[in-house]
Amino acid sequence: MNRRDFSLRLAGAVGALSVGNSRLGAAQLRHAFQANGPALNGDRINQHLTALSEFGKNPYGGVSRVAYSEFDRQGREYVMGLVREAGLEVSIDVAGNIFGKRAGSNPALKPLLFGSHIDSVPDGGNYDGDVGVLSSIEVARSLKERGLTTRHPIEVVIWQNEEGGTIGSRAFVGHLPDKDLDLVAKSGKTLRDGIKFIGGDPTKLSTLKHVKGEYAAYVELHIEQGGTLEAEGLNIGVVEGIVGIGWWDVTVDGFGNHAGTTPMDKRRDALMAAAKYIQMVNRVVTSEPGRQVGTVGRIQAFPGAPNVIPGQVQTTLEVRDLDQAKIVRLARKVMEEATKIGAENGTTFTFKETYLSTPAIMDSGVQKVIETAARGSGLTTKYLPSGAGHDAQYMAQIAPTGMIFCPSVGGISHSPKEFTKPQDVVNGANVLMRTVMALDAL
Repeated sequence: MNRRDFSLRLAGAVGALSVGNSRLGAAQLRHAFQANGPALNGDRINQHLTALSEFGKNPYGGVSRVAYSEFDRQGREYVMGLVREAGLEVSIDVAGNIFGKRAGSNPALKPLLFGSHIDSVPDGGNYDGDVGVLSSIEVARSLKERGLTTRHPIEVVIWQNEEGGTIGSRAFVGHLPDKDLDLVAKSGKTLRDGIKFIGGDPTKLSTLKHVKGEYAAYVELHIEQGGTLEAEGLNIGVVEGIVGIGWWDVTVDGFGNHAGTTPMDKRRDALMAAAKYIQMVNRVVTSEPGRQVGTVGRIQAFPGAPNVIPGQVQTTLEVRDLDQAKIVRLARKVMEEATKIGAENGTTFTFKETYLSTPAIMDSGVQKVIETAARGSGLTTKYLPSGAGHDAQYMAQIAPTGMIFCPSVGGISHSPKEFTKPQDVVNGANVLMRTVMALDAL
């Protein structure tokens, strides 16, 4: 069955699932949707979250388990042990991604893939990625304990170095060029050495290029990392897509001069122009409706002395949205406005594009299955975009892909204060389980 056929069956199955039609009444699905108790062992998931947090634990209550570090290696060993306990066959691909696989009852069907990552940012939290990985393992373990065999083969994946640029998933779909392997990760190792460190083989990356049709679907459970679900009192986010991101390095050139002897009306102050630029970016990005965001995240003035008018400022521009055309349009508007600012005091703006990723729209059929699985559990839902990047954006290139969000308290992430309530973790895991079972029934 090709990707289009599977998506069409997804669309047709949603209506049946929503009214409990017996066409989706396979034994696995009945078990997953029984109302006599939770589908998964929620306590065990939360216990595993606590145990995993010990690898790279920092004094602030968070974790520093950056990719290719010793703590990363230890965390990977821990989760591989859990994968084995779940009855899955463990392997590491040449990119260093961990897979746990179990055959299905119908060898003609393509695998269902689900998972996330366990690496963290420096001084990060204990939920970003971890919730998806440990819940995915629990799905497989629950199937084993119930004596259930899915029709499709199932694969649990732990992607490597998501925080350093979705390295593992990029490699998986053939989007990690050899030149990038010399980039240095937060661990201090190059990507090349890091992949070797975790059991991969960077010399064979060219053999790793998965394509459309190899997987029936990919599903990723993740914390929202924003505050929408909590603020609106909702249980589950159905991700519409993962935003595209545009980055530009911006240089403002003026003229450095003596701060005491240069009159105010004779100055070509690069920092003054940069200050106006920052305000302008906010004005331009908010000038049209939508959920786009724009950020100036770095600024440095040169020469940086209190008695010298800044002759140059180096800063940035970032724009994110689900619409690639909007990203480009807003960036161009910012550049036009920057030229006008420069003309006011004799400064010039130069923009250099450093990164431009394409938005990844989630499969509509998988979205509907997620929504129905959540509502069938008595949970409230909301469709929303992901403002952060995820491995799912690369899987969306080769398989029908969906993402499930559970709430982040205070919208805080990439911080030791990152927190998702235990019941919200369990809710997300149960929706993942029901989604996998519904997809397997197709």
